[in-house]
Amino acid sequence: MAVETAGDETFPDIRDAVRKLCARFPGEYWRKLDAERAYPTEFVRALTESGFLSVLIPEEYGGSGLGLGAATAILEEIHRSGCNGGACHAQMYTMGTILRHGSPAQKQAYLPGIAEGTLRLQAFGVTEPTSGTDTTRIRTFAKREGDKYIVNGQKVWISRAEHSDLMLLLCRTTPRDQAAKPTEGMSVLLVDLRQAVGNGLTIRPIRTMINHATTELFFDNLEVPAENLIGQEGKGFRYILDGMNAERILIASECIGDARFFIDRASAYAREREVFGRPIGANQGIQFPIARNYVETEAANLMVQKAAAMFDAGQPCGTEANMGKMLASEASWHAADTCLQTHGGFGFAEEYDIERKFRETRLYQVAPISTNLILSHVGTHVLQMPKSF
Repeated sequence: MAVETAGDETFPDIRDAVRKLCARFPGEYWRKLDAERAYPTEFVRALTESGFLSVLIPEEYGGSGLGLGAATAILEEIHRSGCNGGACHAQMYTMGTILRHGSPAQKQAYLPGIAEGTLRLQAFGVTEPTSGTDTTRIRTFAKREGDKYIVNGQKVWISRAEHSDLMLLLCRTTPRDQAAKPTEGMSVLLVDLRQAVGNGLTIRPIRTMINHATTELFFDNLEVPAENLIGQEGKGFRYILDGMNAERILIASECIGDARFFIDRASAYAREREVFGRPIGANQGIQFPIARNYVETEAANLMVQKAAAMFDAGQPCGTEANMGKMLASEASWHAADTCLQTHGGFGFAEEYDIERKFRETRLYQVAPISTNLILSHVGTHVLQMPKSF
């Protein structure tokens, strides 16, 4: 039984529809995928056909034309239902770079296909082995030669590259030491993965503790048509910032969903499980941590919703997106730990789905931005303290 929360009051029709869809994909479905390291093709197809992945695309291109608030409701309910949106959540927001900075021809060429699901744009090539989260130090370089770019370099932790038709690639077009400032000289290219693989692009899967379809990419003289440049050359870093804010807000909503999943499971088990002749939830040592998780989650959700509202209003929201992501990810991780502890040995059994969700939600302490970098952002940009790096 789900606990009533303030978040249930937003987009109730959408939430109800998502819950009904997710009911078709119970824990057994996800456990089988985990065992086989398989992609949730059927689940992604159902989300696509229901229009949930095109919610942010304007109606003129075949989407729903709704805001980020609606998207947060979708992803929260997916995760609260015990499912995982990580396989396809980038299909929602990665197209935003084209929508906001692409040419009219590019929008018309790609957005309708993305909206109907015949084109998948859910790979975002930014992180590199030697740069990590210091994006200005990426080394993947695209050299302009006539009507094409020649790309060489490497990316890592690029999720869904094997399950996407297109990828947004951030690369240098001017060396860092020759650019006016570190954030200049980077450009965004739209790479057609269907043509690139085997023709200058190699994709290598990385096996991790979660079934997240993540990979590393190797570029060896990959040719990309110059017409696939998004916006102006050298301005790419600015173009991806909005996408990063959307990503952090949406992943924060997934964390809220995870936290509510754990709270639902922990409180239900605490009511039902009897030891020493009474429900274990009557013991304050069990009850109080779950109650604290609930309080923490509700507070985090308010920050996430504030960030989403600011994004939808076109207001700068980098700080709020970061804070929302941090608070939500910590709420989900604390709730995960409490839920596992509440279930005792049963929490480690795969059939309860808690150990799977426990592993999945741990990721968000690290990605898409680590907690320490969020604290650094707040300390230096908000509180005006000196940088440590």
